[in-house]
Amino acid sequence: MKKLSILLFGLILIVSCKQENKNSYNINSFSSEEKIDSTNIKQLFSSALTEGKSYEWLRDLTSNVGSRLSGSEGAAKSVIWGEKLMKEVGLDSVWLQPVMVPHWVRGDKEVANYTFNGQKINVPVCALGGSIATPSNGITGEIIEVKSVEEAENLGEKANGKIVFFNGRFDNTLINTFKAYGGCVGQRFAGAATVGKFGAKAVIVRSMTNGIDDYPHTGSMGYGDIPEEQYIPSAAISSRGAEILSAHLKENPKLKFYLKQSCKTLPDAPSFNVVGEIKGTENPDKIMVVGGHLDSWDLGDGAHDDGTGIVQSLEVAYLFKKNNIKPKNTLRIVFFMNEENGMRGANEYARLAKVNGELHIGALESDAGGHTPRGFSIDANDNNIHLLQSWKKLLKPYGLHDIVKGGSGADIGPLKDDHVTLVGYRPDSQRYFDYHHAASDTFDKVNKRELELGSASMASIVYLMDKYLYNQEVLKP
Repeated sequence: MKKLSILLFGLILIVSCKQENKNSYNINSFSSEEKIDSTNIKQLFSSALTEGKSYEWLRDLTSNVGSRLSGSEGAAKSVIWGEKLMKEVGLDSVWLQPVMVPHWVRGDKEVANYTFNGQKINVPVCALGGSIATPSNGITGEIIEVKSVEEAENLGEKANGKIVFFNGRFDNTLINTFKAYGGCVGQRFAGAATVGKFGAKAVIVRSMTNGIDDYPHTGSMGYGDIPEEQYIPSAAISSRGAEILSAHLKENPKLKFYLKQSCKTLPDAPSFNVVGEIKGTENPDKIMVVGGHLDSWDLGDGAHDDGTGIVQSLEVAYLFKKNNIKPKNTLRIVFFMNEENGMRGANEYARLAKVNGELHIGALESDAGGHTPRGFSIDANDNNIHLLQSWKKLLKPYGLHDIVKGGSGADIGPLKDDHVTLVGYRPDSQRYFDYHHAASDTFDKVNKRELELGSASMASIVYLMDKYLYNQEVLKP
């Protein structure tokens, strides 16, 4: 029986290997150019997985710089770190691009609690970025629970003097968690503006995560066009805290909630985008951007958001140099500043590109975490969408099955044009919102191999874009 089991296991293994080879690709069906591309892509992956630098770069960034909220000391240190690292990689030129950024500070740790059945319940909360503070002694008020901005719009005078609790949950039936995030993040950004005009005292918003945990997840919020006297404090409550509070409100709709936070907005601060490039050998005036954002929120150390994107972007250039791949077009690596609460870096980069008459033909952004690679989303004209999708057979063996029409990335978005191909790197999204904007976004949550696979995935599509985009007359109206 034991021998039979071993024999069966061996047969299953053989069949599995054959099936894997069948599902990969038949290189004999490739054209001569595709065979060259296949060989180069394989080498990019091999180099990333055996000689990659991204993981140790990320360890250094998160350990020695830490959180990097725009305007902070950490953000200033990250600029120095990024410039130094680009020079060490040996880019042809490296420079800093000045930009003024918002400077919001959290202040003392936030406090929230309420009493239920005689027991004091302490609630994990954190101020949302851009919020005003409560009075120094805090705010106390009854709570009204709503599930969406639309529901809050109908509160009217009912919100007057109350603390409005936005408890809209992720739609966990959606496989793509970014779609679930998009379905309810409006309550975080617009909640205070929606009910501040009705005279609400404050807003607390369920954290933007599909998990249930005790970490409040911060993020940006805004006051829209309401007058300053209608501004109210806005805070995130952990998802578990939101579940418990909602249950307690059903039993006691009149319970009183206490919130205290001391955040404030300081004058704009000087900062920089960090930019480096490898000059193109054939079309040096045509630019391909690869980047992520250098800033992060202040609660964790910004490992997944967006430390992984930063180190992966630079590793694209490192892998090109390591494998003696000389780009035809200029390859520009950009560490954008202030994606989280203003987009100042991205807008300034695009403005200067226009002022200087720079010609961008493509851009790739990594800002979705460092998990297992799944593919890319493309924002481009139809010809170039079809072109990138034609590379599926080259990329599929590396797990890059999803090459789809869609968005690209926030920081490369201002470069959008009919003749610029924008691409977003898309890793698996299932764990991303466990850590997004929370104190749990730390280096230990990043898997070395997944990070390196992402670097190689990005390098591979940049290699193909550099080789074929310009040949497809991307600039032709």
